[in-house]
Amino acid sequence: MPYIYLGAAIFGELIGTNLLKAATGFTRLIPGMGAMVAYGLCFYFLSLAMKSIDLNIAYAIWAGIGIVITTVISLTIWHEPINLASIVGMGLVVVGVVVLNLYGPSH
Repeated sequence: MPYIYLGAAIFGELIGTNLLKAATGFTRLIPGMGAMVAYGLCFYFLSLAMKSIDLNIAYAIWAGIGIVITTVISLTIWHEPINLASIVGMGLVVVGVVVLNLYGPSH
């Protein structure tokens, strides 16, 4: 169940981040309010996940998956550019998540 909570937290982060983009600096009320609700739910589910998953593991997975999927969304929906340095950086984040999961303090 904790990984389902973590998945919900990741989903909330993705929704919240994209609503922040749509809110254009909180100049649009509905996306801005939606972002706040999404982030509230995101942190609620992240806190539930961290009851059973170590903080460093939960946060690394949450941030790592969030970065990769947010980048894909920013490319496809928002048509934002990406460069090689961004791809390498995301690769390093993913490697870090894998290393933490395989060799973190819980193992």
